[in-house]
Amino acid sequence: MSEPPSAPTPDRGSEDVAPGTTVESPSIMRSSAIMAAGSLASRILGLVRNTLTIAVVGLNLIPSDAWNAANTLPNIFHLLIAGGVLNAVIVPQITKALRHEDGGVVYINRLLTLAVTVLAGVTLVLTLAAPLLISLVVSSSWDGPSRGLATAFAVICLPQVFFYGLYTLLGQVLTAHNRFGMFMWAPALANVVAIAGLSWFLLTGAPLQAPVSQWTPTMIAVLGGSATLGIALQALVLIPPLRATGLRFRPVWGIRGSGLGSASRMALWAFAAVAVGQLGYFVNSRVLTGATQRAAEQGIEGAGLTAYANAYLLFMLPHGLVTVSLVTALFTRLSHAAHDGDTPAVTADLRRGMTMPAVLLIPATAAVVLLAPYVLAAILPGTDRAATNASVGVLVTMMLGLVPYGWFFLVQRAFYAYEDGRTPFALQIVVTLVAVAVTLIGSTRPAEQVATWVGSGQTLSNLCAALIGLWLLHRRLGPLRLGRVVRQNVRLVLATGVATAAGWGVLQLLSGPVAVDTWLGSVIICLVIGTLLLVITLAIAARLRVREVTEVLEPLTRRLSNG
Repeated sequence: MSEPPSAPTPDRGSEDVAPGTTVESPSIMRSSAIMAAGSLASRILGLVRNTLTIAVVGLNLIPSDAWNAANTLPNIFHLLIAGGVLNAVIVPQITKALRHEDGGVVYINRLLTLAVTVLAGVTLVLTLAAPLLISLVVSSSWDGPSRGLATAFAVICLPQVFFYGLYTLLGQVLTAHNRFGMFMWAPALANVVAIAGLSWFLLTGAPLQAPVSQWTPTMIAVLGGSATLGIALQALVLIPPLRATGLRFRPVWGIRGSGLGSASRMALWAFAAVAVGQLGYFVNSRVLTGATQRAAEQGIEGAGLTAYANAYLLFMLPHGLVTVSLVTALFTRLSHAAHDGDTPAVTADLRRGMTMPAVLLIPATAAVVLLAPYVLAAILPGTDRAATNASVGVLVTMMLGLVPYGWFFLVQRAFYAYEDGRTPFALQIVVTLVAVAVTLIGSTRPAEQVATWVGSGQTLSNLCAALIGLWLLHRRLGPLRLGRVVRQNVRLVLATGVATAAGWGVLQLLSGPVAVDTWLGSVIICLVIGTLLLVITLAIAARLRVREVTEVLEPLTRRLSNG
């Protein structure tokens, strides 16, 4: 049997292309653009869903924390069972399987059979254990009715675990086939269904921001059921594009002789890494729900679990739109290059994964930090300004970690491309220990400061793990040639600093003619100053010869010069 040809290496830019490489189709930029478009649509709809959720359940209230605690449980176990394990295992393993004579059909069907069976069994057990799980994530100070409401939400939401897992599983098979579009667009459908469920509350006259005692079984079923139905449809819409790849699912049972041994070892390390991370979340959740309870008892506005969830949603908007879209496309290439022993290609993609997102992430960080009160007011219309202002601290501290979080995300994928799950596990221990230490310190602070401490812990922990991970990659791969990354980041920081100063000046000028305390005023402030900050940053960065900015702006400048 002839040896399959090695995968060509896509264009990495003139400075980062290894000799003898060719350009892959579809290109990394086109794949990233497709995913970014889907991610953008999903994130925008997610903001709408979040706005409606706050209108229905409130912001710093016990029912809002009960809903967030219950609806977050499926995400926790999705990360444990599917997100960490399957993301780490599927793409590298299927990348190799696609080179088999049968195109990897038997291998993929065996993997699907095993994973779906395990997902179904685990989801059933978790749903039955809903009362125990709720006791782990909410503060011990909560009374019986509050715990009962959270448990009812959890029973309806926990079946999402199966569909989250199925979505990740099918999506990673599509990714290994370089089919990215529907994988990134499917979450938009889930948000549409959730929005429909939330709209029921507004259209039927159901009580909004009701206390625990006013939540009826119908209200609970609509809120939880629409969320779960959306996740189910998110997974099922991936079946048609999967069939378009030529794959026809036929159950294949058994593991012996399947070649899944290395996948099982990777899965174990990935599971352990995510488990450690989720232990940290349990600590965060109990501390934050306790802060909500303390603030309610003291009659003050205190940011708790829901405020943290809102900040996390805003934090993930640029991360999901920029970093995840790029690194998801890079991961297949990293896996090919790692499997072929092409170290220059791996390090080139590492540099690309650090420089390309920075062009948008650095100015995005500055914009949100500068405009945090107005951003929160803009996405939460109708919410009391004191309630949104209480969330400013956690949003700012989390956004400061946007770039380090992207580095850590990329470093993890680099190790997974080499089928090394042990190192990401060790790095996750660092993340969890640092974050939990800061959170526990924060739990001793006044209720209104607790969430800010939790956000600070997230930023510090990801920065530490990213730097350690890059050092370990240097030891493994040799010189990473990160000098250009550092120079580019410094130039972007300088450009962003000038733009932020200009934005602050414009903010002072607009504070008079624009009613900044209104929802419309906040929207105007965010649009005007956010756009101004980005434009000035890119213009200055282009003058400073930041190559990635020049590449983005070149088609526009060429058209203007020709006109």
